[in-house]
Amino acid sequence: MSYTTIDNPELYFQCKIYTGNGGTQAITLDGSENLSPNLVWIKDRTDASMHQLHDTVRGTQKSLSSSSNAAEDSLGGSYPGELTAFGSNGFTLVKSSSGRANNSSKNYVAWCFIESATAGFDIVSYTGNATNRTISHSISQPHVMIVKNRDSARDWAVYHHKNTSTPQNDRLLLNTTGATDSSGAEWNDTTPTSSVFTAGTGNSTNESGDAIIAYLFSEKQGFSKFGSYTGNGSADGTFVYTGFKPAWVMMKRTDSAESWHIFDNKRDVDNVIERRVEADSSGAEHTTIDWCDFLSNGIKHRYSGTNVNASGGTFIYMAFAEAPFVNSKGVPNNAR
Repeated sequence: MSYTTIDNPELYFQCKIYTGNGGTQAITLDGSENLSPNLVWIKDRTDASMHQLHDTVRGTQKSLSSSSNAAEDSLGGSYPGELTAFGSNGFTLVKSSSGRANNSSKNYVAWCFIESATAGFDIVSYTGNATNRTISHSISQPHVMIVKNRDSARDWAVYHHKNTSTPQNDRLLLNTTGATDSSGAEWNDTTPTSSVFTAGTGNSTNESGDAIIAYLFSEKQGFSKFGSYTGNGSADGTFVYTGFKPAWVMMKRTDSAESWHIFDNKRDVDNVIERRVEADSSGAEHTTIDWCDFLSNGIKHRYSGTNVNASGGTFIYMAFAEAPFVNSKGVPNNAR
């Protein structure tokens, strides 16, 4: 049985769906606990529109998009930052000319994370120097690192500890569908430790004089899991054990070009999970395929497609919990 030190994951992660109002709007999260987010990731579900990522380290009205290599922009720019305040239990939005987060009558989803060593999430900002170097962090050894150059049009570099047998030598790109790329320039062929990660000479992670932001994640039993699986090409698909009932899952095929598929427990409150957006795409939400089930202890694939369950295909994933499989008192959660 799997126990946890985080009995209520909503203290550290919550998903929120809302409707835009075309003006100023305070979004209140609806979990069982108040959550003052440090990272808010927003996607328009109705229309083709860029993702918006905001965090408290960079500050309000500064947006990056997972579906673009574009540099950071602010309100009034080409990729405007429409989040104007981080609240005690949510965030506040305005509408810019492009309306990527608050267009009237459009449907949105926001994924909200707390920066916390307990939850294994750290946001690190630094300035690049184009020289192999170490950067300090405040969590246990990172299992996933998502890094973006804020000042230049550079790809999002992703380190995932299960990407290959030598993940420090490789990278994935969050804004593209590309398979694993064997590049040591991002991480200088060096595995992150419990105190530092290494930035190599690559422009995505260490371009000289540019501001860089890094989102670092370490696994926490019963709350988060960053693993891998092999597809079986069947509608009776692969089961992926996480040790909790998922609230949010992002998965990516690594041996072939496929998108980063994102599912959550608020857009689909029952099984089968049908609603999908892609981190690398500005496209609207897809609703036509039965993808998977969220179980009390993991994910059961229900689709034979090559993008999430190709026979013999290799995949990585990130997952965060709605509830631990078994809490710290030994009580199991209920299935959906």
